[in-house]
Amino acid sequence: MGLEEDLATDPPCHPRACAIQDCIQKNNYKEEKCQKEIDALYECCNAFYEKNGDNAKTVSCPKASLLRLKMKQRIQNS
Repeated sequence: MGLEEDLATDPPCHPRACAIQDCIQKNNYKEEKCQKEIDALYECCNAFYEKNGDNAKTVSCPKASLLRLKMKQRIQNS
């Protein structure tokens, strides 16, 4: 699914959160093998907060402030 479809799911971004769990389980819990899935979730969560405001909530995403910190750290570490 694309970003708009993933934002429209209930809860928002849930398919992307599930993709991370599936990837981690398939890769013996080695998070470094699932960077593409993590980036996809962060993209969806960022769009969710841009659309709904920083106080919006979905179980699939970290809080807006934590999400931005994690995104910043990923850019710095790449």
